[in-house]
Amino acid sequence: MTQVHATAIVDAAAELAASVRVGPYAVIGAGVRIDEGTTIGAHCTLDGPLTLGRDNVVHAHTALGCAPQDMKYRGEPTELVIGNRNTIFQFCTFSRGTTQDGGVTRVGDDNWCMAYAHVAHDVQLGNHIILANNATLAGHVHVGDWAIVGGLSGVHQFCKIGAHVMLGFQSHVSQDVPPFMTATGHPLGVAGINAEGLRRRGFSRERIGLIKQMHKLLYREGLTLEKAREAIAALRGSVDGGDDDIELLLNFIAAATRGIVR
Repeated sequence: MTQVHATAIVDAAAELAASVRVGPYAVIGAGVRIDEGTTIGAHCTLDGPLTLGRDNVVHAHTALGCAPQDMKYRGEPTELVIGNRNTIFQFCTFSRGTTQDGGVTRVGDDNWCMAYAHVAHDVQLGNHIILANNATLAGHVHVGDWAIVGGLSGVHQFCKIGAHVMLGFQSHVSQDVPPFMTATGHPLGVAGINAEGLRRRGFSRERIGLIKQMHKLLYREGLTLEKAREAIAALRGSVDGGDDDIELLLNFIAAATRGIVR
Protein backbone atom coordinates (compact mmCIF):
# COMPACT_ATOMS: atom_id res chain seq x y z
CA MET A 1 0.00 0.00 0.00
CA THR A 2 0.98 3.64 -0.49
CA GLN A 3 2.91 4.86 2.56
CA VAL A 4 1.73 8.36 3.43
CA HIS A 5 2.90 9.93 6.68
CA ALA A 6 0.08 10.85 9.03
CA THR A 7 0.96 14.56 8.85
CA ALA A 8 1.00 14.73 5.04
CA ILE A 9 -1.97 16.19 3.15
CA VAL A 10 -2.95 14.42 -0.08
CA ASP A 11 -5.89 15.72 -2.10
CA ALA A 12 -8.54 13.15 -2.92
CA ALA A 13 -8.09 13.99 -6.60
CA ALA A 14 -4.38 13.09 -6.57
CA GLU A 15 -3.37 9.68 -7.96
CA LEU A 16 -0.57 7.82 -6.15
CA ALA A 17 0.64 4.37 -7.18
CA ALA A 18 0.79 1.61 -4.59
CA SER A 19 4.50 1.82 -3.80
CA VAL A 20 4.73 5.63 -3.49
CA ARG A 21 6.09 7.01 -0.21
CA VAL A 22 5.16 10.46 1.11
CA GLY A 23 7.07 12.03 4.02
CA PRO A 24 5.86 14.19 6.89
CA TYR A 25 4.12 17.50 6.22
CA ALA A 26 4.19 17.08 2.45
CA VAL A 27 1.25 18.63 0.55
CA ILE A 28 0.07 16.97 -2.66
CA GLY A 29 -2.66 18.73 -4.61
CA ALA A 30 -5.33 17.75 -7.09
CA GLY A 31 -4.17 16.72 -10.55
CA VAL A 32 -0.91 15.20 -9.30
CA ARG A 33 -0.13 11.70 -10.62
CA ILE A 34 2.81 9.74 -9.13
CA ASP A 35 3.96 6.40 -10.51
CA GLU A 36 5.45 3.35 -8.76
CA GLY A 37 8.54 3.55 -6.58
CA THR A 38 8.71 7.34 -6.21
CA THR A 39 9.53 8.90 -2.84
CA ILE A 40 8.37 12.38 -1.77
CA GLY A 41 10.34 13.89 1.12
CA ALA A 42 9.23 15.95 4.10
CA HIS A 43 7.63 19.37 3.58
CA CYS A 44 7.45 19.03 -0.22
CA THR A 45 4.68 20.83 -2.12
CA LEU A 46 3.34 19.28 -5.33
CA ASP A 47 0.73 21.15 -7.37
CA GLY A 48 -1.08 19.78 -10.40
CA PRO A 49 -1.37 19.23 -13.22
CA LEU A 50 1.83 17.30 -12.52
CA THR A 51 2.97 13.84 -13.62
CA LEU A 52 5.87 12.12 -11.83
CA GLY A 53 7.17 8.88 -13.33
CA ARG A 54 8.71 5.82 -11.71
CA ASP A 55 11.47 5.59 -9.08
CA ASN A 56 12.04 9.31 -8.59
CA VAL A 57 13.48 10.60 -5.31
CA VAL A 58 12.28 14.06 -4.29
CA HIS A 59 14.05 15.42 -1.22
CA ALA A 60 12.68 17.71 1.49
CA HIS A 61 11.25 21.19 0.88
CA THR A 62 11.05 20.83 -2.90
CA ALA A 63 8.21 22.55 -4.81
CA LEU A 64 7.07 20.86 -8.03
CA GLY A 65 4.33 22.07 -10.36
CA CYS A 66 4.50 25.67 -9.15
CA ALA A 67 2.54 28.28 -11.08
CA PRO A 68 4.75 29.88 -13.78
CA GLN A 69 6.62 32.99 -12.69
CA ASP A 70 5.36 34.75 -15.80
CA MET A 71 3.19 37.86 -15.53
CA LYS A 72 1.26 36.79 -18.64
CA TYR A 73 0.05 33.62 -16.90
CA ARG A 74 -3.68 33.73 -16.13
CA GLY A 75 -4.28 30.34 -14.57
CA GLU A 76 -4.45 28.31 -17.78
CA PRO A 77 -4.31 24.49 -17.31
CA THR A 78 -0.65 23.92 -18.11
CA GLU A 79 1.47 21.12 -16.66
CA LEU A 80 4.79 19.73 -15.50
CA VAL A 81 5.82 16.26 -16.67
CA ILE A 82 8.77 14.49 -15.03
CA GLY A 83 10.09 11.14 -16.24
CA ASN A 84 11.73 8.26 -14.39
CA ARG A 85 14.64 7.79 -11.95
CA ASN A 86 15.30 11.47 -11.36
CA THR A 87 16.87 12.68 -8.12
CA ILE A 88 15.70 16.12 -7.03
CA PHE A 89 17.41 17.56 -3.95
CA GLN A 90 16.29 20.03 -1.30
CA PHE A 91 14.57 23.32 -2.10
CA CYS A 92 14.38 22.82 -5.88
CA THR A 93 11.55 24.61 -7.69
CA PHE A 94 10.06 23.34 -10.97
CA SER A 95 7.28 25.37 -12.63
CA ARG A 96 4.49 24.33 -14.97
CA GLY A 97 4.42 25.54 -18.59
CA THR A 98 2.62 28.46 -20.23
CA THR A 99 0.33 28.79 -23.22
CA GLN A 100 2.93 31.05 -24.87
CA ASP A 101 4.90 27.83 -25.48
CA GLY A 102 3.74 24.21 -25.59
CA GLY A 103 2.10 24.44 -22.18
CA VAL A 104 4.37 21.76 -20.71
CA THR A 105 7.57 21.95 -18.70
CA ARG A 106 9.22 18.59 -19.32
CA VAL A 107 11.99 16.74 -17.45
CA GLY A 108 13.34 13.48 -18.92
CA ASP A 109 14.92 10.49 -17.19
CA ASP A 110 17.93 9.89 -14.91
CA ASN A 111 18.61 13.53 -14.12
CA TRP A 112 20.45 14.74 -10.99
CA CYS A 113 19.13 18.11 -9.77
CA MET A 114 21.03 19.45 -6.79
CA ALA A 115 19.77 21.75 -4.04
CA TYR A 116 18.09 25.05 -4.92
CA ALA A 117 18.06 24.40 -8.69
CA HIS A 118 15.28 26.26 -10.50
CA VAL A 119 13.54 24.95 -13.62
CA ALA A 120 11.25 27.67 -14.94
CA HIS A 121 8.17 27.46 -17.12
CA ASP A 122 8.39 25.63 -20.46
CA VAL A 123 11.93 24.37 -19.85
CA GLN A 124 12.73 21.13 -21.68
CA LEU A 125 15.32 18.91 -19.96
CA GLY A 126 16.64 15.79 -21.65
CA ASN A 127 18.18 12.78 -19.92
CA HIS A 128 21.25 12.22 -17.69
CA ILE A 129 21.60 15.95 -16.97
CA ILE A 130 23.25 17.39 -13.85
CA LEU A 131 22.05 20.72 -12.47
CA ALA A 132 24.50 21.70 -9.74
CA ASN A 133 23.51 23.73 -6.67
CA ASN A 134 21.63 26.95 -7.47
CA ALA A 135 21.64 26.36 -11.23
CA THR A 136 18.89 28.61 -12.57
CA LEU A 137 17.14 27.95 -15.88
CA ALA A 138 14.86 30.74 -17.07
CA GLY A 139 11.72 30.16 -19.12
CA HIS A 140 11.79 28.19 -22.39
CA VAL A 141 15.39 26.96 -21.93
CA HIS A 142 16.27 23.62 -23.59
CA VAL A 143 19.03 21.39 -22.20
CA GLY A 144 20.34 18.38 -24.14
CA ASP A 145 21.23 14.91 -22.86
CA TRP A 146 24.28 14.50 -20.59
CA ALA A 147 24.79 18.25 -20.14
CA ILE A 148 26.13 19.62 -16.85
CA VAL A 149 25.17 23.09 -15.59
CA GLY A 150 27.64 24.32 -12.96
CA GLY A 151 26.70 25.70 -9.58
CA LEU A 152 25.34 29.26 -9.33
CA SER A 153 24.99 29.43 -13.12
CA GLY A 154 22.20 31.36 -14.79
CA VAL A 155 20.72 30.58 -18.21
CA HIS A 156 18.79 33.32 -20.04
CA GLN A 157 15.30 32.58 -21.31
CA PHE A 158 15.02 30.78 -24.68
CA CYS A 159 18.67 29.66 -24.63
CA LYS A 160 19.62 26.15 -25.70
CA ILE A 161 22.35 24.05 -24.08
CA GLY A 162 23.56 21.26 -26.37
CA ALA A 163 24.10 17.62 -25.51
CA HIS A 164 27.33 16.76 -23.63
CA VAL A 165 27.99 20.42 -22.74
CA MET A 166 29.87 21.24 -19.54
CA LEU A 167 29.11 24.67 -18.06
CA GLY A 168 31.51 25.83 -15.37
CA PHE A 169 30.80 27.43 -12.00
CA GLN A 170 28.90 30.74 -12.15
CA SER A 171 28.46 30.69 -15.92
CA HIS A 172 26.32 33.48 -17.37
CA VAL A 173 24.58 32.02 -20.42
CA SER A 174 22.86 34.42 -22.81
CA GLN A 175 23.49 32.58 -26.10
CA ASP A 176 23.15 28.96 -27.23
CA VAL A 177 26.01 26.62 -26.31
CA PRO A 178 26.75 24.00 -29.02
CA PRO A 179 27.00 20.28 -28.19
CA PHE A 180 30.25 18.82 -26.81
CA MET A 181 31.69 22.15 -25.62
CA THR A 182 32.94 23.33 -22.24
CA ALA A 183 32.12 26.94 -21.44
CA THR A 184 32.40 29.25 -18.47
CA GLY A 185 32.64 32.87 -17.40
CA HIS A 186 30.94 36.23 -17.79
CA PRO A 187 30.82 36.94 -20.63
CA LEU A 188 30.60 33.26 -21.47
CA GLY A 189 33.43 31.77 -23.50
CA VAL A 190 34.05 28.30 -24.96
CA ALA A 191 37.26 26.80 -23.56
CA GLY A 192 37.37 23.50 -25.42
CA ILE A 193 35.45 20.23 -25.65
CA ASN A 194 34.12 18.05 -22.86
CA ALA A 195 36.67 15.31 -23.59
CA GLU A 196 36.54 13.64 -20.18
CA GLY A 197 32.75 13.44 -20.25
CA LEU A 198 32.83 11.92 -23.73
CA ARG A 199 35.39 9.32 -22.67
CA ARG A 200 33.21 8.33 -19.72
CA ARG A 201 30.29 7.80 -22.11
CA GLY A 202 32.26 5.46 -24.36
CA PHE A 203 33.21 7.77 -27.22
CA SER A 204 36.16 6.32 -29.13
CA ARG A 205 39.47 8.16 -29.42
CA GLU A 206 38.72 8.76 -33.10
CA ARG A 207 35.31 10.29 -32.42
CA ILE A 208 36.77 12.56 -29.73
CA GLY A 209 39.48 13.57 -32.21
CA LEU A 210 36.79 14.44 -34.75
CA ILE A 211 34.94 16.55 -32.18
CA LYS A 212 38.19 18.37 -31.38
CA GLN A 213 38.57 19.08 -35.09
CA MET A 214 35.03 20.48 -35.27
CA HIS A 215 35.77 22.69 -32.26
CA LYS A 216 38.90 23.98 -33.96
CA LEU A 217 37.00 24.84 -37.14
CA LEU A 218 34.25 26.59 -35.20
CA TYR A 219 36.42 28.49 -32.71
CA ARG A 220 40.11 28.58 -33.64
CA GLU A 221 40.43 29.08 -37.39
CA GLY A 222 38.92 32.56 -37.71
CA LEU A 223 36.22 31.27 -40.07
CA THR A 224 32.82 32.85 -40.47
CA LEU A 225 30.04 30.72 -39.05
CA GLU A 226 28.89 29.72 -42.53
CA LYS A 227 32.41 28.72 -43.61
CA ALA A 228 32.88 26.77 -40.38
CA ARG A 229 29.63 24.88 -41.01
CA GLU A 230 30.76 24.00 -44.53
CA ALA A 231 34.12 22.76 -43.27
CA ILE A 232 32.47 20.67 -40.55
CA ALA A 233 30.04 19.17 -43.07
CA ALA A 234 33.00 18.18 -45.26
CA LEU A 235 34.22 15.89 -42.43
CA ARG A 236 31.36 13.45 -43.03
CA GLY A 237 32.57 9.90 -43.56
CA SER A 238 36.00 10.48 -42.04
CA VAL A 239 35.46 8.62 -38.73
CA ASP A 240 33.45 5.51 -37.98
CA GLY A 241 30.35 6.62 -36.05
CA GLY A 242 31.29 10.28 -36.35
CA ASP A 243 28.59 11.35 -38.77
CA ASP A 244 26.00 11.39 -35.98
CA ASP A 245 28.21 13.78 -34.01
CA ILE A 246 28.57 16.03 -37.05
CA GLU A 247 24.82 16.10 -37.63
CA LEU A 248 24.14 16.81 -33.95
CA LEU A 249 26.41 19.87 -34.05
CA LEU A 250 25.22 21.15 -37.44
CA ASN A 251 21.54 20.72 -36.61
CA PHE A 252 22.03 22.54 -33.31
CA ILE A 253 23.72 25.50 -35.03
CA ALA A 254 20.98 25.63 -37.66
CA ALA A 255 18.26 25.70 -34.98
CA ALA A 256 19.96 28.26 -32.72
CA THR A 257 17.61 31.14 -31.97
CA ARG A 258 19.86 33.40 -29.88
CA GLY A 259 23.09 32.83 -31.80
CA ILE A 260 25.80 30.49 -30.56
CA VAL A 261 28.53 31.41 -28.09
CA ARG A 262 31.69 32.25 -30.09
